[in-house]
Amino acid sequence: MPDAPLTVLIVDDHFVVRSGLAASLELDDTIAVVGEAERGEDAVAAYRRSAPRVVLMDLQLPGMGGIAATAALRAHDPAARVLVFSTFARDDEIQAALDAGALGYLQKSASRDELLAALRSVARGVRAVPPAIAQRLSALRLGPAITPREREILALIAAGRANKEIGATLGVSEDTVKRHVSHILDKLGVADRAQATAEAIRRGIVRTAD
Repeated sequence: MPDAPLTVLIVDDHFVVRSGLAASLELDDTIAVVGEAERGEDAVAAYRRSAPRVVLMDLQLPGMGGIAATAALRAHDPAARVLVFSTFARDDEIQAALDAGALGYLQKSASRDELLAALRSVARGVRAVPPAIAQRLSALRLGPAITPREREILALIAAGRANKEIGATLGVSEDTVKRHVSHILDKLGVADRAQATAEAIRRGIVRTAD
């Protein structure tokens, strides 16, 4: 007797994406898409209705985002298995999704074979994170955390702002900015502002302009 198909719930706010994913996944007769939701708020209800083995979760959702939706699913059912499938996410967002209970992360630019492999891993309860991202997350975990204020300052440094301009923008003194910059350099393990910008972009702390 053949094994039951791997059942999947797709949570994504774009109808075309959901439809395309469903059609692509179901070309494999071992996969069955059993439900869809377009908002994070609807994920738990859709999960109750469809009882999937894996939830394929976008992070960028209107209203309740994918991280909060993942946490809600795991609160409803601690055995829920979530694979985050997103166009782009900063390293700290990926880590937050994993901390919320997701078992894997994959970018939407991944191949169909990569997606199928990740779904099967997550269905078995095995973490599925690409090696390069896993390495970056490990470095992020080991190093001291960048605070929200330091993230703001890093973004302004990356935009080419001088300390005085940063202070004016944030309503703090130039000396305060200098202290924050010194802490940022130490935390990132770099020697100057240019290296801090490059490292912040590499880690996904600061986004590059499209």
